[in-house]
Amino acid sequence: MSRGILDLDLLLTPDELAVRDTVRALGRDKLLPDVATWFEEGILPSEIPPLLGSHGLFGMHLQGYGCAGMSAVDYGIACLELEAIDSGLRSLVSVQGSLAMTAIHKFGSEEQKQEWLPGMATGEIVGCFGLTEPDHGSDPGSMRTHARRDGADWVLNGTKMWITNGGIAGVAVVWAQTDEGVRGFIVPAGTPGFRTQNIKHKMSLRASITSELILDDCRLPADAVLPEVKGLRGPLSCLNEARYGIVWGAMGAARACFEAAQEYAGSRIQFGRPIAGFQLTQKKLADMYLELAKGTLLALQIGRLKDEGKATPQQVSLGKLNNVREALHIAHEARGILGANGITLEYPVIRHANNLESVYTYEGTNEIHTLIVGQALTGIAAYS
Repeated sequence: MSRGILDLDLLLTPDELAVRDTVRALGRDKLLPDVATWFEEGILPSEIPPLLGSHGLFGMHLQGYGCAGMSAVDYGIACLELEAIDSGLRSLVSVQGSLAMTAIHKFGSEEQKQEWLPGMATGEIVGCFGLTEPDHGSDPGSMRTHARRDGADWVLNGTKMWITNGGIAGVAVVWAQTDEGVRGFIVPAGTPGFRTQNIKHKMSLRASITSELILDDCRLPADAVLPEVKGLRGPLSCLNEARYGIVWGAMGAARACFEAAQEYAGSRIQFGRPIAGFQLTQKKLADMYLELAKGTLLALQIGRLKDEGKATPQQVSLGKLNNVREALHIAHEARGILGANGITLEYPVIRHANNLESVYTYEGTNEIHTLIVGQALTGIAAYS
């Protein structure tokens, strides 16, 4: 986190600052030099998951099985620093750790945990999380993917859409309707009847692999089901973990945009002086910093509550709603300050702005989080 006027570093412990410095150095030295090229080419190099795994970033808030067992605030700081590089990199870590690994860690058998989590922690195995469907995003309870018993086996049919990591995943956690309610299934890549198809032509999260998962009479053994959960409580609890990471991560993208605009305004000369000396530019910078500081404080408060076991889904929704919305606004303001330079990949702003358009929608749309906060305030659900 940038010191700025408030010197927010004073609120972090020495261990938290060490996490911040480690992930920031990784981003600066190993990721930032090439991330604009990955975005432009729409690729994620295969060496990136093992690199992130070697720094303990996958499942870093989980205990055991090769996971780092760090605090919620540590994890949040890591998400902020990763998204300051690119939202796609934070998405890779979020989906791997907060969705796929958390589902197995919380709801899997001991055998499932031993089989999958150590390799996922190192990045040797990439995971994805199959919940969203082409026709059912905000309403996962209406999913059409179905699993039926056939003797001792399960047979899955259906399609999942907009799945981060899908095309590079060695294992998918897929949620399906059954006669017992919604259940989660571990589906290894290469299972007959299971295939993926990458989504092309996207203009956001380009340094991230987004895919469709297709299950066509995909037969799984009885021990593929996650035994410890039935119903939507399972996937929704995992989503809350991923949303928490976004609360922090969005402030990383916002910080990168603010710092680019601040630096540019100080060096761009018009009418004989830096544009930072004009009132309209200073107002933009002041407003941007104000929202960046408030959003970071909000993320830290939720993180502290989470470490105390007191954070609620409604608080996470509040953070996601505010921080992504304000990060997107900061990116747009920064783009304006940079003028024509703001639309080139020589600067990070347009890349972050495009990425944040996805972050604004996924893991619960802006509208859904608005209604969650509204219900928390009024006690009345307004989803339909």
